[in-house]
Amino acid sequence: MALNVQSVVQNKVVSKENKNLLFPFILVTSLFFFWGFVHNLDPILIPHLRKAFNLSDLQSSLIDSSVFIAYFVMALPAGYIMRKYGYKSGIMIGLVLFGLGCLLFVPAANSLQYIYFLGALFIIACGLTFLETAANPYVTILGPAETATKRLNFSQSFNGLAAFIAPTFIGPMILSGKNLSQSEMDRMASAELHSYIATEAASVKMPYLTLGLIILAVAVVFYLTKMPDVKEEDKEGIEGASFGMALKSTKLRWGITAQFFYVGAQVCVASFFIKMATTTAGLEEGTAAKYLGFFGLAFMLGRFAGTFFMQYVQPRKLLLLYATINILLSVIAIMGTGMLVVYTLIAIGFFMSIMFPTIFSMGIDGLEHNTKIGSSLIVMSIVGGALLPPVLGLISDKTGSIQNGYFVPLTCFSVILLFALNVHKTNKVKILN
Repeated sequence: MALNVQSVVQNKVVSKENKNLLFPFILVTSLFFFWGFVHNLDPILIPHLRKAFNLSDLQSSLIDSSVFIAYFVMALPAGYIMRKYGYKSGIMIGLVLFGLGCLLFVPAANSLQYIYFLGALFIIACGLTFLETAANPYVTILGPAETATKRLNFSQSFNGLAAFIAPTFIGPMILSGKNLSQSEMDRMASAELHSYIATEAASVKMPYLTLGLIILAVAVVFYLTKMPDVKEEDKEGIEGASFGMALKSTKLRWGITAQFFYVGAQVCVASFFIKMATTTAGLEEGTAAKYLGFFGLAFMLGRFAGTFFMQYVQPRKLLLLYATINILLSVIAIMGTGMLVVYTLIAIGFFMSIMFPTIFSMGIDGLEHNTKIGSSLIVMSIVGGALLPPVLGLISDKTGSIQNGYFVPLTCFSVILLFALNVHKTNKVKILN
């Protein structure tokens, strides 16, 4: 009888703890949606600013570079601040930078200078670095350890929801559908050309201004909400945590490498989706943006489906299968023609959906008090999104075919396949499933 009473009391305590974690979990999960939203406006910005400022594929890829280089620059400072002051402080800083960067799109549009857009995107990405460095590991501790990977995939599913909403509903607000050739622009009078560029640049003001104000409002909600936090305040934990100790984990080293190539692949496929659709299938810009929305929808459905499949399939094995499928799909994207290429890219979105959270959780698994350091290092590897799209753009410019550039994602998925094949041979720690 005493054991039954004790069991009931324990169950009530666990239930109360889960309720206390629910609202913080919802708030943190909302961050996945917001940074997914702004990231999935980048594939709209690339063709939009390419035509507004008459950019090459390589030059337009600097949009991705300005975003993802911030992850490399800010990941370690973000990790240090969170180790010292906790996850909530990191999230607050991230939200303020995120909101400020969005607001800076207004003066950037007024300046009619491409470099100012890149600067605003860099500030946004600095904020996203704090958010991703905090939110990904934070979700893994907001509940039982044995369901951490499934919980992270669920939260990341809202990143996928944003990948559908942003291009589908905001894309048409930004893309004018007016495309001028170089000869047409050369024939324009100076005042007429200035008016054209000003009109194209101004279309980004309202979407980014609105997003910036929403993000700053979310920052206020976070500030007013009591959040469970984890700080490394004990002396033993602080002394035991170091980059050297973290990097002794072969699993972490593999995770850093795989995440570098995964983010590179995701950014390459998404950022040049519209160019591929208009070039290979002859779609109009606005129609291509709608198909980019379907790409985001496939990505979202893939996240939810992956969360479901992980109840029955080990995450590593699912990652292995998905990487193999995307290698085959990349070959079709390179060699195919017409709408087959568009549908293939959408399918790639579905099968790469689980890769980021799965690589992330597997990479930091077993790090214990080095988890925040490991998280920072994996977030730093997101710099792949800065370095690999220019390679794709350069191949496209040099060969005259955007499809040839898709050898870059093909290579990336091959590296992820190697990660999935080898990670189970590394540290003898339990893979979360």
